[in-house]
Amino acid sequence: MRYSIEKIATLIGARRVGTRDANVGWLLTDSRSLCFPEETLFFALRSERNDGHRYIPELYRRGVRNFVVDTLPASIGDYGDANFLKVAGTLEALQRLAERHREEFDIPVVGITGSNGKTMVKEWLYQLLSPQMVVTRSPRSYNSQIGVPLSVWLLNEHSQVGVFEAGISEPGEMAALRDIIQPTIGVITSLGDAHQEHFRSMEEKCREKMGLFHDTQVIVYDADDDVMSRCVRQLNYHGQKVAWSKDNPRAAMLITSTEITTDAHGSAMTVVTYSFHGNQGVYHLPFIDEASLACSYACACVALHLGITPEALNERMSTLDPVAMRLEVKEGQRGCTIINDTYNSDVNSIDIALDFMNRRPDSMQGRRTVILSDIFQSGVTPQQLYSEVSALMVKRGITKFIGIGAAISEQRDTIDVDEKYFFDTVEQFVQSQAFATLHDEVILVKGSRVFGFDRLTEQLEKKVHETILEVDLNAVVDNLNHYRSFLHADTKIVCMVKADAYGAGAVEVAKTLQDHCVDYLAVAVADEGVILRKAGITSNIIVMNPEMTSFKTLFDYDLEPEVYCFRLMDALIKAAEKEGITGFPVHVKLDTGMHRLGFNPVDDMDEVIARLKRQTAIIPRSVFSHFVGSDSDDFDAFSAHQYELFMAASERLQSAYDHKILRHICNSAGIEHFPERQLDMCRLGLGLYGIDSRDNHILNTVSTLKTTILQLRHVPANETVGYSRKGVLHRDSIIAAIPIGYADGLNRHLGRGAAYCLVNGQKAPYVGNICMDVAMIDVTDIPCHEGDQVEIFGKNLPVTVLSDILDTIPYEVLTGISGRVKRVYFQ
Repeated sequence: MRYSIEKIATLIGARRVGTRDANVGWLLTDSRSLCFPEETLFFALRSERNDGHRYIPELYRRGVRNFVVDTLPASIGDYGDANFLKVAGTLEALQRLAERHREEFDIPVVGITGSNGKTMVKEWLYQLLSPQMVVTRSPRSYNSQIGVPLSVWLLNEHSQVGVFEAGISEPGEMAALRDIIQPTIGVITSLGDAHQEHFRSMEEKCREKMGLFHDTQVIVYDADDDVMSRCVRQLNYHGQKVAWSKDNPRAAMLITSTEITTDAHGSAMTVVTYSFHGNQGVYHLPFIDEASLACSYACACVALHLGITPEALNERMSTLDPVAMRLEVKEGQRGCTIINDTYNSDVNSIDIALDFMNRRPDSMQGRRTVILSDIFQSGVTPQQLYSEVSALMVKRGITKFIGIGAAISEQRDTIDVDEKYFFDTVEQFVQSQAFATLHDEVILVKGSRVFGFDRLTEQLEKKVHETILEVDLNAVVDNLNHYRSFLHADTKIVCMVKADAYGAGAVEVAKTLQDHCVDYLAVAVADEGVILRKAGITSNIIVMNPEMTSFKTLFDYDLEPEVYCFRLMDALIKAAEKEGITGFPVHVKLDTGMHRLGFNPVDDMDEVIARLKRQTAIIPRSVFSHFVGSDSDDFDAFSAHQYELFMAASERLQSAYDHKILRHICNSAGIEHFPERQLDMCRLGLGLYGIDSRDNHILNTVSTLKTTILQLRHVPANETVGYSRKGVLHRDSIIAAIPIGYADGLNRHLGRGAAYCLVNGQKAPYVGNICMDVAMIDVTDIPCHEGDQVEIFGKNLPVTVLSDILDTIPYEVLTGISGRVKRVYFQ
């Protein structure tokens, strides 16, 4: 749907400055996601650390002509053909516009809240309803104060049902989301500890979440949850209560039995027998975990209430796909990068995936390819549908298109991409020349599982060793934001990506950090910086340990070196002058107590300043030092002494220059422990990768090292396992061999029972000596099979457990993971 700019001004109560006629179809809050500038309305949102008004000049240059602001640009004459809608608050205006848009639709709208399972319920409802209804739903996890209005804006004239998530983190937030979604059916999934610190009790949180249901006609909830049931009673709710229960025969949906069995292919599944309003039914669910079962009950209640027959429910439940909720980035064959997003393929999710692809630096440098299957249940004609898909791809600069399926093949003339290929099946494509000639491309794979796209991604991926390091890029962002929450608004941040981002993979981590606007990246040596530059990283990069032979590399790739001694300073100045370089930024390091590298902050400062001032080749961009013991209260007195030395020396350096020299001394532990010492910038290292160095507790796990069971072997008591017969068995045992050894980074000192890994969530101790490529583990008491997954460290077995056993630090374990271990990235 399109709205005139005049109507939008009226709907949000804005004062319009500008006279340009315009129709708006797209709302934008993040300048990086711009796709259709001529039909975009940009909301200049403000946050603690950012201000959308800063991006107006850039967006105007890129073609945007409609803006919602709370402050008009000072040089408004420079925007002669633009419209500015001035409001008191831009977030409130965004929410009000979505609210007015929602009022245009008299259709069932499902509002989903809860601590866990919201996205799963939303996606499964889409799969259950979409075969016979046009469903508009929240993209991925768009459930915040910003995400909800952007989701509701997607409702259009074809929508027959809306399904939207609503997430809150503190009291008072749900009212705004309720007014935007205006649900007719409310679903609460579960209650958990997330954000509990903002609520006095679980009941208070439940009541806040149920505020979404104030005007709903139907509420769906778990009648066996005492807190939920109590809150429903306290609501004095007058609508229809559609609760599920295993115990209460008065519940609308009574779960009479659940039986785990296997399907025709031997895969585990659950048979759920139920009674809905007294009518008996059964469905087969291809999952067996309790969380999935609970989500299926909520989905069944909504689907049956909306008229889905028990027969159709059973048919569709049996084919539910797992909810990926994340994009996978993997290394592909022949220099390709694979972006795997095969869990759905509606137009809105295609736009999000293309946006993700578009932001990647390697995508900017290379060819962009999209592989797409037929799209089902769109609610529009195939020509309209694929015309919209084509427009999205053209706007995002897609250079090659591969369509798979009969419907999309019939629309080949609609796809306006120069290089395009069409196939009826994945098998035809894999056997074609088009598949064989894929090379050095960023490939977005987007399609339905019914076309076998899971097999396609397997064919595209680079085949390596079965041991993988799984890297959660969302966790990197969560950890970054955790530490940013401690920073003063004007304090900058340096993120350490040295040692291949602590083993996680510097290129992908740096791309993520650059996308989240960190101020600096830091590497150990120039070669690490070069790798990032060649991968398209444009952020400022500090080189912490520059070598004398690397000066030309520093200059060529705009890498800013640390300067810590007079020999290095003089050589760098000489090399820069030889190249005709002036004003090259450097970072001056002071040794206030680490006694590793750095100038003496008392004895050397006069000479440092003198040598810097008598030349123009280099210029100090920052001056810094390093706390020795910010991770322990025992060293607070020494930290205070370091800080005093640093402040005196840095102030002397600053007084010699007119330009601002950034000062920084806090590392990850210092950010939290010494907020008064944050100064201009802080350096985030281990904390970025999920470990709080103050007490070694895990924040958000970034890296998970996994492998698989190669072989199971029954070995009798008194036999030995491994080299030198060190693994003596004291009972008849089942020994599993796993393809990971000390060449992969699994320390030999963890062998011979010193440590364990996890198999199906249970501890499996290492038996005998760890070999170069293989380790053996005892799985005697663990139900498992060859091919089952093994966790070496990760979310369920923190890396700190291993570092404690080894009497070392987590850095050593993380950075020791070999380059031959495949990194798999999730976003």
